[in-house]
Amino acid sequence: MTTTNQVRVRFAPSPTGFFHVGGARTALYNWLLVKRLGGTFILRIEDTDRERSDEAWTRGILNALTWLGLDWDEGPFHQSERRPLYDAAVAKLWESGHLYACDCTREAIDARTKETKTPGYDGFCRERKLTPGTGRATRFRVPDSGITTVHDLVRGEVEFANETIEDFVIVKSNGDPLYVLAVVVDDIDMRITHIIRAEEHLPTTPKAILLWNALDEATLPLFAHLPVLVNEKRQKLSKRRDRVAVEDYRDLGFLPEALLNYLCLLGWSPNDDRELLTVGEMITEFRLEEVNRSPAFFDEKRLAHFNGLYIRGLSDQEFIERALPFVTGDHALWPANCFDAELFAAMAPLIRERIATLGEIPDYIKFLFADPFVIDEAAFEKAILRDELAVPILQAARDAYSIANFEPEQLKEILLLIGEQHSRKLAKTQASVRVATMGTSVGLPLFESLVALGRTETLARLDAAITAVGNAS
Repeated sequence: MTTTNQVRVRFAPSPTGFFHVGGARTALYNWLLVKRLGGTFILRIEDTDRERSDEAWTRGILNALTWLGLDWDEGPFHQSERRPLYDAAVAKLWESGHLYACDCTREAIDARTKETKTPGYDGFCRERKLTPGTGRATRFRVPDSGITTVHDLVRGEVEFANETIEDFVIVKSNGDPLYVLAVVVDDIDMRITHIIRAEEHLPTTPKAILLWNALDEATLPLFAHLPVLVNEKRQKLSKRRDRVAVEDYRDLGFLPEALLNYLCLLGWSPNDDRELLTVGEMITEFRLEEVNRSPAFFDEKRLAHFNGLYIRGLSDQEFIERALPFVTGDHALWPANCFDAELFAAMAPLIRERIATLGEIPDYIKFLFADPFVIDEAAFEKAILRDELAVPILQAARDAYSIANFEPEQLKEILLLIGEQHSRKLAKTQASVRVATMGTSVGLPLFESLVALGRTETLARLDAAITAVGNAS
């Protein structure tokens, strides 16, 4: 049994694209295990694929992990800088007779095996005794018989017949080590005790175990292969089809704590089925052995619901601080000199109760700060042009608001009376006023919004809407 002070885990993403939410869940599960057991969380960048790896993607991964609060204890280590270790492992495997050179092309392999029932390499070069060199790949000699068993904390005992595993390449014909070798050498060197990774890696795990044993390492790590994340059609999440980048959710205004909470529940849940968990509760209660092996549905609507709950749990000041990046700078829908921080702070409690993401805020408050003020054409046509009572209501509201006490309750009472005079309920009466002054048919509470606009601007917008109807006629 592994003791707490021996636990060492690694999160090892490849810098070949945006940081996938599936990768974020993997990182989280590794991190939670270490935080509970007091072990070491290692960050390793698996960049052996030189053509696809990019330093910009690496920076993106590091930034996303930092945003999520998933701090690491060692690293980041880069496989591209660890070549001597891989070369030494290859030399050891040559000496022990586990490797052989192969000069077969893919076309030649396909031509020889197209009629065979077993796919993969056919061992053609096994006994040719070729020496390693340029243009020749290096293959691992898989035992002809027997079983390789993966002891998996999530999936139980998973057995692979060795006869179904091809003699796999560990060094390409150009001399570059492949991932299957590098990952094992790194895990051995870093004394990894638990390998927690995505289900897609399970088929390669017997190869890793064969390599591990061939390198004379007696103690294998514990494996845990996490369930795949799927969309609403139960298809594996795809970056070509689905929104999967952590950076996208950050830029849309999701809170990191909400995303962590949601990701934690994609494959695991506490015994009492609570859904809202603090980071501390996740650390205390998460158990790898309780992870479900079934595919987990990544439901963006449910995530948005989670995020809305977390937003409403913020204090006024916390909300304003989190919101500021979305109402200033590149996210803003108005010139910087048009933004009024005090006015925004006054409206913040109303905004917080209505949004699911921070990225929705600009649309809610652009009626206050946009220059010029623009009315949605479809809303104007429906609520004003097509309503024969819209102009009389707007005119009556304009006249009454010019002399009324400009407070929410007073403004509401005035519109109630105007509605009664036209045999209309408040909701129908205020539709034209909302569109005329706020530019849209939905948004923040009307009367508080009018007070925020102020009397002068409110009257000017009512006048403009009345004039626009006349011009349209």
